[in-house]
Amino acid sequence: MVPPAIVVAAGAIPCYATTYLTVEQAQKLCFADATQFVLAEVKLTREQMKAIEKDSGVRVRLDTQRVWRAGAGGRFLGWVIQDEVLGKHEFIQWVLALNAEGSLRQIEILDCRETYGYQIRNEQWRAQFCGKKHGAKLKLDDDIQNISGATLSCRHITDGVKRLLSFYDLVLKH
Repeated sequence: MVPPAIVVAAGAIPCYATTYLTVEQAQKLCFADATQFVLAEVKLTREQMKAIEKDSGVRVRLDTQRVWRAGAGGRFLGWVIQDEVLGKHEFIQWVLALNAEGSLRQIEILDCRETYGYQIRNEQWRAQFCGKKHGAKLKLDDDIQNISGATLSCRHITDGVKRLLSFYDLVLKH
């Protein structure tokens, strides 16, 4: 039998849930000169999902992707794609911004509900993805540095980038 003092001492496990940005705030951070963001919910076919999985090596969980076309004065600036990946136990909401020609412009973390892994918000860590395009290696501990204590979050964001670059190449740019 467990003594009552130990049961009370075990108590509630601390939980951290932090919303850092809304999608709209992230859009403006990624494309400060944009005057409009036009939402397009992209519904993937089973064939497109399989093609993205084959190309990226990353599982596609959802068949719908929220995407915005960023523009200014009739000029197309690029894409903002909202996504979620699993951290250690909970989902991390994030956006990926692509320049008009498909190179990665920026990553912003919207929401993190994990007690670990929040270090992926580090600007220097996120900056290593800038300029990457479809076909880039994107391998943790190779061309993408890991953060000790946030390995799963780093791996899943890296895989998410790889998957979304495949999504861009196979679906958006056509």
